[in-house]
Amino acid sequence: MRIVFMGTPDFAVPSLQTLLEYDGAQVVGVVTQPDRPVGRKRILTPTPVKVEAQKHGIPVLQPERLRRPEAVELVKELKPDLIVTAAYGQILPKSVLDIPPYGCINIHASLLPKYRGGAPIHHAVMNGDEVAGVTIMYMAEGLDTGDMLTRVEVAIEDTDTTGTMFDKLSVAGAELLKRTLPELASGRIQAEPQNEAEAVYSPNITREQEQIDWNKSAVAIWNQVRGLNPRPGAYTLWNGDVLKVWSCLKPEAGAENAAAAPGTVLSADERGIVVAAGAGAVTITELQPAGKKAMDAAQFVRGGQLKAGTVLG
Repeated sequence: MRIVFMGTPDFAVPSLQTLLEYDGAQVVGVVTQPDRPVGRKRILTPTPVKVEAQKHGIPVLQPERLRRPEAVELVKELKPDLIVTAAYGQILPKSVLDIPPYGCINIHASLLPKYRGGAPIHHAVMNGDEVAGVTIMYMAEGLDTGDMLTRVEVAIEDTDTTGTMFDKLSVAGAELLKRTLPELASGRIQAEPQNEAEAVYSPNITREQEQIDWNKSAVAIWNQVRGLNPRPGAYTLWNGDVLKVWSCLKPEAGAENAAAAPGTVLSADERGIVVAAGAGAVTITELQPAGKKAMDAAQFVRGGQLKAGTVLG
């Protein structure tokens, strides 16, 4: 089976590796996003999928827009039997979907039809879900609307962040792909339509979603903080500047409203910075002032700048 793989970030690399190790497949090409400037020095950097493909001498295509006719023709020239995508970052046009006889399948990091769209892991953690997962589906013209082939569930532990779940689901998706390919190639697999009534969308995170609303419960803020770690990060305002909040302790269940206005620092010591929320209080354990590196709360408190009674916004 001739396979073209489309993917971009670290999440997609294990799936590409699975295809490279699979006896019944030949990866004839990889499609990934163009190299982008990264870091303060804006160094042009290849995608993780491109780096992995080049290790194995696989041809790499990096169209700015896959839907352009010249890009479609390049994919056609590879004569794929199957196209596999994982976090590619562009919607495949019908002209590409129609190329391979076995169709196009996508490794999506959610239990569809819940969390269609670009940020399923962020939303699962931010919403306090106890379970996430991966669904492999046929691709259609809609956004993650295709018929489902296989799925696997992965628990979200209290210690998990979006970053740790990316890693877990990346591995789970690669393992699921390994089990799915033989069934797909033999024609034994049965696709299941998605229930549109249960569809939930998870668009990319906005700047407004990054700011902490201290009127929310301590549990909701805890989920927001870990759901935005390691990117893009939750933040609050302190003296008019952005103060990133990277981690906090899980609040105790059933905590009452703190005896202060939401956003008020109740205490700041070596154990953490305790801030009143709409229900309960949040104990910040790692944060990052504007223009500085991330640090634990004890280190920040030793500077003596944040004291009880300070109001964060």
